[in-house]
Amino acid sequence: MSFDSPIRDLETLLKDIDSGKIQLPDFQRPWKWDVDRIQSLLASIAKGFPVGVVMTLETGSDEVNFAVRPLSGAREPHTRPDFLLLDGQQRLTSLYQALFSEDPVDSCDPRGKVMKGYFYIRVAESIDPDMDMEDDAIFFVKEDRIVRTNFDRDIVGDYSDMEKEIAAGVFPLNKILDTSYTRKYSRLFHHSHPNSDDMLDEFFDGPLKQLSEYKVPVIELSNTTKREAVCTVFEKVNTGGVALNVFELLTATFAAGSADFRLNDDWTARKRKIVSLRPVLSGLENTDFLQAVSLLASRKRRLNYAGESEKVPGITCKRKDILKLSLDDYLEWADHLTDAFIWAGQFINNQFIFRHQDLPYRTQLVPLAAIRVALGTDADLQGVARLITRWYWSGVMGELYGGAVETRFARDLEEVEAWVGGASEPGTVAGASFNPDRLLTLRTRNSAAYKGIYALTMRGDVKDWVYNQKINQGSYQDFAIDIHHIFPQKWCEKAGIENTLVQSIVNKTPISSATNRFISAKAPSRYVGELALRAQISPEEMQESLTAHHIDVSHLLDDDFHAFFEDRRLRLLDLVGAAMGKPVLSYEQAGHDVFGHAEEDELDDLAASLSA
Repeated sequence: MSFDSPIRDLETLLKDIDSGKIQLPDFQRPWKWDVDRIQSLLASIAKGFPVGVVMTLETGSDEVNFAVRPLSGAREPHTRPDFLLLDGQQRLTSLYQALFSEDPVDSCDPRGKVMKGYFYIRVAESIDPDMDMEDDAIFFVKEDRIVRTNFDRDIVGDYSDMEKEIAAGVFPLNKILDTSYTRKYSRLFHHSHPNSDDMLDEFFDGPLKQLSEYKVPVIELSNTTKREAVCTVFEKVNTGGVALNVFELLTATFAAGSADFRLNDDWTARKRKIVSLRPVLSGLENTDFLQAVSLLASRKRRLNYAGESEKVPGITCKRKDILKLSLDDYLEWADHLTDAFIWAGQFINNQFIFRHQDLPYRTQLVPLAAIRVALGTDADLQGVARLITRWYWSGVMGELYGGAVETRFARDLEEVEAWVGGASEPGTVAGASFNPDRLLTLRTRNSAAYKGIYALTMRGDVKDWVYNQKINQGSYQDFAIDIHHIFPQKWCEKAGIENTLVQSIVNKTPISSATNRFISAKAPSRYVGELALRAQISPEEMQESLTAHHIDVSHLLDDDFHAFFEDRRLRLLDLVGAAMGKPVLSYEQAGHDVFGHAEEDELDDLAASLSA
């Protein structure tokens, strides 16, 4: 990546904006500065203070081929730009509208209320060292150039023509670059304000000169800069502090290649369709979709490779590879992936995950959808579906999809497809493990493993205890199912049970809000019998319902928290092992005491509590 770092006249930059030589790439966000921020910027320039570096990108190459648009307030250009503005949009747009444009500045107040008008500078105040440039000299007036008070009943300032401006001793800042206006203003000001030559000279040689001759440092990136570098540079230097993702960059790239295609509009329609059918996927992001497109496009290149080199194209979805996608790549796979994500949503629902906030890993949807496209309808065959399910739960319970996982995405697509064809287990399946100690630290929905066990405990003939109906997608919504304590918190507190044990997922299970309210703070030995009466079923049926939640009812009837906890811990380990397709060694099986090889001091404390 090469670049120059010239110093440019502000006037030249504003003229280039006006002519269209400088425009915005379409991935830039809208201009949004309020009047107070613009006023502060103008004051800094009037005092000659530095206001930061501007960064531009030279056009004229395939790498720098984005849809473009003029800066807000600039006229619609009839030519392609020479440079794209990467950093400095807010400042240069503010300066263009305030110092160059004949139209009113189109801004807002700090609360977001629309404000249109002009900026002025008071001649005398701007050269008075006892006055503040921002608070006393520079000010904003509405577009009629009249200042009113007392609910607009009283006029306290009228700057609607040059004579009135001169009489008030103010200068319109959008005229500082207009030499004919400046000369006329000087001549009339002298007649209107005798003996004011020194003051006017000091104003022209001071604040006005600072504004009109201001210099701006510019970093000009060459048009050989790669798209990935553009994305990275924008993230690092953009003064708005908002990261640019590959979706926005491709939106501009695709729009440059086809005026009829808008990536954002296309994605919005696809997501609306996906979420309307599978609400659990409401958190799906546009970058997830592009990663899946990249996986499939690179997979196709790999399958079609006919070269003799040993370096076969890899399957990938890293940012640099996504930025190489063409519009044809996207259109080839977009419909297939839309259907595949809908399928993935149903797959997720079949795992008893019904809300997007209960989804262990959103990221795992990317390879899941790509696998569905690669396998086609074979993914629905019973044996194949069993393998995909095992792969899914290995990723969840092995907690393998946090952080940067693009390499795992690619490997899983290739290896799961091969596994279905008879090859060995994918690395995600073979390498996944679940540490029994982990159960003791799973207490909130912040971890994938917590969400995973929550979903696993709903599999099978699991019923709510009050409604006595099986938990499924319909009843989950209707009965407001959520994860709640088995031994109630307040009861445990009175019994002196260690709170970290009480909050563990071992002491939680999916039940309705009605059941949770019914249990309240009651002792388990009490609520077991009362639940049978409430649900109008026999004690035996209630015990079966409780047992389906992986609970030994005898421990509830004895109000024996520690025996319950130890028994259910082992049952949950069996549940996790069944989902992953491999046994999870209990502490005893692994040759450890009840808390095994845990190294945390907290686990030592929990061990002491359980053995009490």
